[in-house]
This record gives sequence, structure tokens and C-alpha cells, in this order.
Amino acid sequence: MNTLLKNIPKITPKYVKTLEKLGLFTIQDFLFYLPRRYDDFSKTVALSEEYLNSVITVCAIVTKVKLNRIFRRKLTIAEVIFEDENQTPLKAVWFNQPFILESMPIGTEVRLSGKLKLKGKYFTLSNPAWERASREKTNTGQLVPVYSETPGITSKWIRWQMKTFLEKNQNLEDFVPEELRKKLHLYSLTSALRQLHFPENEEKLLIAKKTFAFREMFLMQLKTLQMKNVWEAQSAPSLRFDEELIEKFIENLPFQLTGAQHKASIEILKDLEKTCPMNRLLNGDVGTGKTVVAAISALSVLSQNQQVAILAPTEVLALQHFQSFSKLFKNYDFNVALLTSSYKLINCCHSERSGAQSKNLQAITPKLSNKSLAPRLSSADPSTTSRVQDSAQDDMSKITREQMISQIESGEINLVIGTHAIIQKDVSFKNLALVIIDEQHRFGVTQRSVLQQETMEFKDGKKKTIPHLLTMTATPIPRTLAIAFFGSLDLSVLDEMPRNRKPIKTKIVLPTQRDQVYAFMRREIGAGRQVFVILPFVEESKVLTEVKAATEEHKKLSLIFPEYSLGLLHGRLKSKEKEAMMQDFKKKKSQILVSTSVVEVGIDIPNATIMLIENSDRFGLSQLHQFRGRVGRGAHQSYCFLFTDSTTQTSLERLRALEKSNDGFKLSEIDLQLRGPGQLLGKAQSGLSDIAMENLNNLKLIKIARAEAENILKTDAKLKKHPLLAKALEKFAKAVHLE
Repeated sequence: MNTLLKNIPKITPKYVKTLEKLGLFTIQDFLFYLPRRYDDFSKTVALSEEYLNSVITVCAIVTKVKLNRIFRRKLTIAEVIFEDENQTPLKAVWFNQPFILESMPIGTEVRLSGKLKLKGKYFTLSNPAWERASREKTNTGQLVPVYSETPGITSKWIRWQMKTFLEKNQNLEDFVPEELRKKLHLYSLTSALRQLHFPENEEKLLIAKKTFAFREMFLMQLKTLQMKNVWEAQSAPSLRFDEELIEKFIENLPFQLTGAQHKASIEILKDLEKTCPMNRLLNGDVGTGKTVVAAISALSVLSQNQQVAILAPTEVLALQHFQSFSKLFKNYDFNVALLTSSYKLINCCHSERSGAQSKNLQAITPKLSNKSLAPRLSSADPSTTSRVQDSAQDDMSKITREQMISQIESGEINLVIGTHAIIQKDVSFKNLALVIIDEQHRFGVTQRSVLQQETMEFKDGKKKTIPHLLTMTATPIPRTLAIAFFGSLDLSVLDEMPRNRKPIKTKIVLPTQRDQVYAFMRREIGAGRQVFVILPFVEESKVLTEVKAATEEHKKLSLIFPEYSLGLLHGRLKSKEKEAMMQDFKKKKSQILVSTSVVEVGIDIPNATIMLIENSDRFGLSQLHQFRGRVGRGAHQSYCFLFTDSTTQTSLERLRALEKSNDGFKLSEIDLQLRGPGQLLGKAQSGLSDIAMENLNNLKLIKIARAEAENILKTDAKLKKHPLLAKALEKFAKAVHLE
């Protein structure tokens, strides 16, 4: 199994090089290179008009061969006449494959598979799959595997090699215990691979797929349960649920909490009372108010003289949280800090009763202390916040990282908000009790996979406890995916919109309606509003030449709207350039922001009321819903225009779902059905196989895998009695990312 392909005589160096580009280095790699689909050539028949336009297999004998050349088109046509068992003639043609005639002398009996047509007096097959009838079925006469190909390697070549490798590897080690396979009616690894590559029939192929899906689900649940067990073996500070404090905070909010916000807050506050560390995911649709739930959680911790850290994936989001939390806590004696690579700011919130002064601010930014930064940052006036932010940025060079780190370690700073800069080794806390991670999926795979571990290893100033952990995401996750991917987390769901939130009006826009939308944009901008324009790619693609590049669209719209200022945002910009562009848009320096899909998730631009998405059929529903969530955040009615040139029924049906619904959870379920989990979660991000991804919406299979994983860990927590399983799990954990 671990034999290198380059050491196998039949595989030449040329093939080895190509296989290695596909990530195939060993026999095991090759055996696990599974088909992406199957051609059903299992219907073997005698030629008859009843099978016209059907895919069939026929056994026939060569009676005549001919090679035609069309020189001006540089084309060769290999033409072979056959007779089947009833002496019915059949013509087969192959284009630019003259060598086929050398393999088919007259009298040769072959099997041919393809779609049967009738031309004149002949039944015909165009470019059929074929092989000699005397050979074992490999390319015809059955469900034939089709693999992802690359120049130099065809599915036919892979099938021949696969046949040989399967014959030589009859008893592969299987990490799924035999008694468990029998209980669940699963194949052994050897049998499953044989049926996946060369299925005898549809039923056996389904069992093989179920076997493979279970294997990965089983490992996934084992890993999440192990993570959960390790987490729960730790201790965390028990933080009293002060109902009077929380009720007063909620009463003073300028809006009423939704039922979902209230329920999620209670779940979190009760978790914080336990000595077992909280590990909860707050999953809320765009606009459902995750920030205030996080603030309620933080308030409970901060009021008991403990510290809180909030991690955001970008500086724009971190700055936004800094402003929001400063405003929410303006009447409390908390010092709120922003720590990123660019920003080192402190806002000393203070209650009027205590008369607390901004001494921490003075210590770090002496020139700003006289400007009374704290009250201005906590002002409800957005324009004031922007002016303060400009002022803070002007004096940023006078704020040192060392000074801020010192005050975090001493406990003078209560709430630290920032990017991954917070989890650097030189950052220590005095008494960190809660870590909140916003938009966890936006962190890099490597960062994400260690965030929970980082939380356990935070220098929190406490030798015997670790902080509680709350993660948040604005991507609505269907229940099955949540159970499969988030098995180590408890789940709180925000699925209600605030009562005063106006639903975003969404409309599909055909090419003939473009000018009407531009006229509407001009009226909205004239009324003081702003517009997002989203493009799929940065540059013109050679394959998708009709897709507008963001740069080209920016030029075009600049000509259409010469009276307005337009911003341009795409993935090729440096981080600071992106931040500056977003801030200019937020401060209304530009009226239209042209962007690729890099536009910030969670960024709050209350004045933006139009989201225009070009080539919207190229995005999934969940992603379109995320884009739409960038507007509708203010008091004004907002709109989302879905531009499309597509006329296919499937594309239009997907887009109509957005016209009908603003419910992200409902749309994510539709996306899951239409496009599968690979598109929703990102297969490359997860590292799971196609078969596992296809089964992530199989709730029954996931629950069975979890129950069996629990059974094994009850009696063998460290898998010492299951060495093959322990080895497979270690390998799986390196390859697959679990949120």
C-alpha cells in the first residue's frame, strides 16, 4: 500500500510525474483516487430500434474497416463496420484515432458501449468505448468509472492500473472494527474499494459509498468528541449570572431584544456559571444581532473584574467592534482596547456615578487625553465616531505595542478587541475569563484549527483554569452540517430579525432592465444613499470571457456616473489598502463601491441601501445572501438587484428563492440541496472527500457515526485497543479541518 508508484516498473517516469501533480505518490494514494462519476454501460443488448438514443453495450464482430482523411480540417475518421449476434450491421466511428484500426482486424469480436443512433441503413455509435470481448469487463458492459483526468492520463489508463492494483491488494487493513462493520452492514475496505472502482450494480455501489461516507463521518465524530472531552476536562472560572445587572443593561438598550437573542444570551450566561469551560457557537443570520449578545456575555464577565478578549479576522471588523463595544459600555467602568498591527487605541468607558477619569488613555496617548476621546467615542452620533477615529489614527504612531501589552498584563485594560495580534506569544492577561471569536470561518485554515487550542493556552494569568470560549458566525448553517462539523460545540441560533428591520427588496434583473436600475441608483445616491456593486473576478478570465472584471466595471461605472466618487476593492489590494477603501466608503467619501467577493462579512455601512450583484448566477445562494446582508442595516429601505444573463431554469429558480425569502437558514438548506455541502462549506477548506461531502446532509448517518464513536471512546478513550483507528484518526486530523 505504501509502495511508491515510481518504483513500479509498468509506470514510466512520464506517468509518475503526472500522477504526482495529482497528489498520487503511493499505491494507497492511487487506490483512494475515486471516480467522479460512472457511465452506465450495463445494458448489453442485440441491436434494435427500441434502444435508439439509449446508452447500450453490444457485442459484435468486425466485418470492414476504413480510414478517411479530411486534410483541410486536419481530421481523420476511423470507420469500422460490425455485425451483432443477429448479423445486424453497425457502424462505429472514431475521430483522430487512426490507431484504433490496428487493434481491430476483420473478424475481431469486441464490446462497444455508447449512445445508439440510426443513420440511413446503419445503426451507429460515435466515439464508443470498446474492448475485446475476450477480456474481462473494464471499459464497457457495466457501470464504468470516470475519473478526474489531466493531460497525459485518461480514465481508461487509470482503469487498467486500478484493476491490477486491486487484484494485488486483496486484504487491506481496515480501521473500522469488524464487529461494527457487521452491525451496520458495511463492506470491508477492500470490498468497498472494489465496488467503488468497478461496481457490480447500483445497489452495491450505494453500499460502498455508504461505507466510505461512514468511515469519514466516524473519524470526524471521533475527533470532535475527543476535542470535546479534552476541553471538558479543563476548568474555567465560574461567573455568577447577575440577573439585575443584565436586565438593567437590556432595558437601557435603544431597541428590544428578539426572542432568539434573549434565549441565546441566557444559554451563554448559564454556561458561564459552570466550572466546565463553555465552548459555544453563536450562529446568527446577517442582521440578527450577534454583537449585542456578545456584549451581554462580556458584561457579565467584566462586571466580576475578569478580562475579555474579542478576536476578529480583519482590522476593519476589529475597529467596528471597538466602536460598538465602546458605545454599549459607555456607562460602565471598563477600559476597552483595540490591538491590531495598525491600531493601538484605548477608550476608557466610565459611569457618570463613579466620575472615573481616562488615566489609562493619558498614559498611552498623552496628546489625545485633552481631546476627551472617551466621551466622543461613546457618542451615538456616527459622524462624531468617524472624527474621533481620524483623530486616533493621526496619533497612532505615539501608541506603542509594549505599553498596551503592559496594561493588558496588569489588568488595567478590561476588554481587548483585535485581530490575531491578540494571540501572539508576548501578550499575557491578568485574569482572562472569556474569549469571543467573530466570523471564525474567516480565519485561515491553520489559524482556525488551532484557535481552540490557543484558547486553552492563553496566558490568562490563571494556573488552574482556561477561559470560556464563544465563537460567532453570520453564515447560517443547516442543522445537519452543524451536527457534522461542529460536534465539539454547543449551538445557539439567532433566527429572528429585529422587529424594526425592513426586509431587503430583492429583484432579478435581466440585461434589458439595466438602464432602469442605473436610473434608480442615481435617485438613491441623490437622496444621500450609497451602493455596493459586486463582481465575481478581478480580471477577465480566458474561460469566462463574459464575466466583467472589477477593474473594468469600475471604469465603466465611472463613465456612467461621472458626478460620483467610486471606490474599488479586490483581492489584489494590500490589507491596508482594503482597510482604507472600506473606511472611505463608510465615511461617505465614495458613493459607489465596486468590489469582488472580498467585501467584508459583517461590516456595517448603515447608509448603503443598494446591493447590485453582477453575474449573480455564478454565486451560491448562501453567498448571495451574505452579500445582500451588507445593506439593510439602517433606517432606510434597502434593495438587492441580481443581474444575470443566464436563461437556464435552474439558475433562475435559485435566484427566485432569494426574491421570495430573506431567511438565511432556509436559503442555506436550499443551497445544500442544490449545490451540496462542498459548495456551502468549501470542500478544499474541509479536506473531506467528495463522497463524505455528499453525505453531510445525511442526518441519520451522522447520528449513527456519533453514537458509535461515543461507544468506542467510553471504553477506550485513547484508542489503545484500536491501534489502526488511532493511526487513521491522527492522519485524518492533519488532513481535515473541523471548525
